[in-house]
Amino acid sequence: MKAAPEGLFKPKPTSSQAKGEMTTRVARSIIEGEVSQRDAKTARLRAMRLAREAEIAAAPPPAKPAPARRSRKA
Repeated sequence: MKAAPEGLFKPKPTSSQAKGEMTTRVARSIIEGEVSQRDAKTARLRAMRLAREAEIAAAPPPAKPAPARRSRKA
């Protein structure tokens, strides 16, 4: 008689294990979605910041206004 190969008869997970695995899968998918959204937002904000910094660097600095003269009181 041949021995059954390993893993042929896998024990079925209990209902609590199945629920726990489903919860874990759902939580991980939610977290992965949030990570991808955060990465996209970070990339978008970085691009906007770099564009603004390049725009500021290209523009000449504003001239300082002349100081106001103080009047003498007699």
